[in-house]
Amino acid sequence: MDSKPHFHGHRERLRQKLKKDPRQLADYEILELVLGTVLTRCDTKPLAKELLSRFKTLHGVLHARPAELRAVTGFGQSLENQWLLLRELMTRCLESPVRERATLSGPTEIVAMARLRLGSLQHEEFWAVFLDNQNRLLAWERISTGTVNTTMIYPRDLMEMALGYKASSLVIVHNHPGGNPVPSTPDVEITRQIIRSGQALGIRVLDHIIVTEGDFYSLKDEGLV
Repeated sequence: MDSKPHFHGHRERLRQKLKKDPRQLADYEILELVLGTVLTRCDTKPLAKELLSRFKTLHGVLHARPAELRAVTGFGQSLENQWLLLRELMTRCLESPVRERATLSGPTEIVAMARLRLGSLQHEEFWAVFLDNQNRLLAWERISTGTVNTTMIYPRDLMEMALGYKASSLVIVHNHPGGNPVPSTPDVEITRQIIRSGQALGIRVLDHIIVTEGDFYSLKDEGLV
């Protein structure tokens, strides 16, 4: 008599389905297989279905906040680590075409990269794109992490990073978790402070872009920088 738990046969059938044609897999079945790489000794179908029930889509599951995921029974630290790894893998894959371009010609490429990294976050983060004198990407770096509606950025620290990369120019980027990309008065004020700091060092601040999951705002395009 086979002593293996019943889900082993089910999981093997899913693997065969994956090999034959991944498009045949339902969303919850994809989640089952992903969860099964960590939870090797239990049936992952109930957890997969619960995650989709709570977060509605695969995108919602993948981008849910850690605290929200931990609230789901059965989603522990090992899975949380796996989710962070999956998100980072996906983001880097999608960022790579932008990173590999010889030059950045405008805000479109930066917006695409920023949305991947910041669009679904539930807290604010400031990032910067550092460019050489031919608008080639030198670095794309996080500057600070904040709360749901604010994050601090110090112009001096930003300029030290720019000097370290030997950047000729930069673009600052941050997100608005609430979904409205329109800058606040402090957003505009800090942008102008950063511009002044850059002018003193010969570093151009080309733009300040604010992103949400589905929209963006360019202070340059709106005449605010």
